[in-house]
Amino acid sequence: MIQVKNLVKRYGNLLALDHFSLDVLDGEIFGLLGPNGSGKTTAINCMLSLLTYDKGEISLFGRPMSPTNYQNKQEIGVVMQNVAVFNELTVYENIDYFCGLYVPEKRRRRELVEQALDFAGLQEYRKFLPGKLSGGLLRRLNIACGVAHQPKLIFFDEPTVAVDPQSRNSILEGIRKLNQDGATIVYTSHYMEEVEQLCSRIMIMDHGKELNTGAPAELKSMIRGGEKVTVELPTLPPAVLENIRELEDVERADYNGLSLKAACRTGGHGLIQILDLLRKNHLGFGRVFSEPPTLNDVFLEITGRELRD
Repeated sequence: MIQVKNLVKRYGNLLALDHFSLDVLDGEIFGLLGPNGSGKTTAINCMLSLLTYDKGEISLFGRPMSPTNYQNKQEIGVVMQNVAVFNELTVYENIDYFCGLYVPEKRRRRELVEQALDFAGLQEYRKFLPGKLSGGLLRRLNIACGVAHQPKLIFFDEPTVAVDPQSRNSILEGIRKLNQDGATIVYTSHYMEEVEQLCSRIMIMDHGKELNTGAPAELKSMIRGGEKVTVELPTLPPAVLENIRELEDVERADYNGLSLKAACRTGGHGLIQILDLLRKNHLGFGRVFSEPPTLNDVFLEITGRELRD
């Protein structure tokens, strides 16, 4: 569905995309993750021919993409992070306008607009102006405008920013429905749990290039500290903490005065080793928690923990 080869994009002396390559398969929900400034938005804008680039090749639907390839553009939907609707038009009129950019025939467009209203749960708000909608409803309107023409390929750039849990759940269910109906989806978000739930494959990128790509389970298997262990401890002598850090299946361990937190090797016996060591040193402990690695752990392991602008 999407093939990007050795894409290079510079802004003056800044290398925004560094021989970036990407393949998205027909029918999948593909997650594109990266810290702020990693090149995600630049890559998407190049794929959409909204930006020129210095080098590389981009094909969508097996056809080269260009600013004048309207056959490709006809089959693409875009839902950007910033809500882009007309405040002077009603909900119905907004959807009708954006759908009309792709579907000139009025009867067909009327059918598509009604389907988009149903899809986004906006029927009872059809005569409302955007200024009268809540944040969640406004996001749903933004999505309805982007998908009303029933595109085969849809780009979602952080569609659930600043919405309540109910609206977020509604949006995610809607994206799954679009995929089940045949749409291929490229999804970006800083909410890792969303990406983990939705996406069949995920690319983590930084500094304009791919770092890792795979299914969520594959990415989790790549990091050193798999299982996360927390042990409530009233006291932990520094010498025992150092012994814990030296255990075969423990990657790292820290004590905050209340609990021991350790990252243990996937498939190892880190938890058993830690508890045995505590018992040998006659250290009583309280509750013990063990959790598998999350996509957030993978992201931080691969891209680092430094703050980004």
